[in-house]
Amino acid sequence: QVQLVESGGGLVQAGGSLKLSCAASGRSFRTSFMAWFRQASGNEREFVGGATGSGATAYADSVKGRFTISRDNAKNTVYLQMNSLKPDDTAVYYCASRAYYYVARDAAAYAYWGQGTQVTVSS
Repeated sequence: QVQLVESGGGLVQAGGSLKLSCAASGRSFRTSFMAWFRQASGNEREFVGGATGSGATAYADSVKGRFTISRDNAKNTVYLQMNSLKPDDTAVYYCASRAYYYVARDAAAYAYWGQGTQVTVSS
């Protein structure tokens, strides 16, 4: 069993920055692919980006160049640094884990989820 706890959400003005954290406990963090998804009101949950155990990353086109994912395997924590935030980035952000090394962009591929953290970007 894996437990994921996100933190760091909040309210920020357009153009600002936020950094989310996701602390994991349970099965091996180092070999798990860790991802961030988001879900805006009325929309489906969408892939934001993720990182392999060795730190290779993948991003959605909508956030490429603005968001950065990193992980600290010693702390069992993955981060999402969000810069140049836009009102369209407003959503609940979820951390997710899958017990495979490589990226998956479909939410159905992830067995473990955090509770989510709200990010609101004002214009």
